[in-house]
Amino acid sequence: MPILKQEQDLWPHDLLSPDFIAGGNQLWWTMYTMPRFEKKLMRQLTDLHIPYYGPTIRRRFRSPAGRIRTSYEPLFPNYVFIYGDEMARYRAVTTGSVCRWLPVARQDELFVDLRQIHDLIQTEAPLAPEAKLEPGQRVRVRSGVFKGFEGTVLRRENEIRLLIAVRYMGRGASVALDDCQLDPIL
Repeated sequence: MPILKQEQDLWPHDLLSPDFIAGGNQLWWTMYTMPRFEKKLMRQLTDLHIPYYGPTIRRRFRSPAGRIRTSYEPLFPNYVFIYGDEMARYRAVTTGSVCRWLPVARQDELFVDLRQIHDLIQTEAPLAPEAKLEPGQRVRVRSGVFKGFEGTVLRRENEIRLLIAVRYMGRGASVALDDCQLDPIL
């Protein structure tokens, strides 16, 4: 199977800006896709002019022949978030790529979480998907490349990782911290 180049995972590019979201009767909707249909759905949504975000991350691995390969995988397998009205939701569901859709109860919270995940991906730091959140202290990074990010600190095998989560889904991404200073959020 060929490895595809990175595709667009956010449309339009300013979807996660506060100016784009302000006003109107638009809502966030969660689309649960058919297995491995996330990118196909995003291509269909672009053609339909429906705003969406399906975060993808770069994963590097070694092939059996020893070559280093790079692929772009969904951070949240089977999930794509769309932003629109009831008609946009309906048009997304009728693409044939969606198994079911889920309403989003806390619209503002999801927007903040998605924007923070997007900003974390833009740092191009190596990320690891986190399928289950572990309890821990909420922190804000005081200095370094990740200054301003808020998340939960995870400790794993002598490594400190900052977890950025989408609270709505109970999933997120983590990044290894180097010499960042953390302040607890009270």
